[in-house]
Amino acid sequence: MSVRMQPAVLDAEPAWEIAKIFPAQGTWAEEEYLLLPGNRLVEFSYGIVEVLSMPSYAHQLVTAWLFEALKAFVRGGGLGTVVFAPMRLRLWAGKYREPDLLFMFKHHRHRIHAQYWDGADLVMEVVSPDDPTRDLETKRREYAQAGIPEYWLVNPLDETITVFRLPEDALVYAIHGVYDRSSVAESALLPGFTVDVDACFAEGEQE
Repeated sequence: MSVRMQPAVLDAEPAWEIAKIFPAQGTWAEEEYLLLPGNRLVEFSYGIVEVLSMPSYAHQLVTAWLFEALKAFVRGGGLGTVVFAPMRLRLWAGKYREPDLLFMFKHHRHRIHAQYWDGADLVMEVVSPDDPTRDLETKRREYAQAGIPEYWLVNPLDETITVFRLPEDALVYAIHGVYDRSSVAESALLPGFTVDVDACFAEGEQE
């Protein structure tokens, strides 16, 4: 039984007409961004949509491990809500990000909306090798400016977890601790919440 193969299409043109349905870069409104369908990671910055690369298998394993650890702690204390990407986080008017993990205290649940969270109490990012500066510098600065009290930077590139805390009335994070694989990372915001750094990164080494 023969199988009919589709002929190769050389120099095919992109579907420009479909692209024209959407606003031009720099002219997107927040309402238009929030109506985007699908579950791809898409961030929004002052009228520009930024499509993020798909995370690797190792990235997802580490993120899932952290989610389970944080969710178990939060649920045990009845503290609030933990979710993972894709979930839009509104930092301020015109700026949305999609952290790998987000936590909100239950007394702030009025800031949780169907399409996005209006800020968060703690966010975690697992650094992507294709653009580490985005998590190491850009998002660190933006999350602090948005007043997010704690930021965990989980970096498989140097196998460290850095926990940042936001001092009162500050717009720049202070380092609460830098933890390597021989250490246990601990939260400043959630007393008693700790992460075995070696176990966390070992999760991403599964084949």
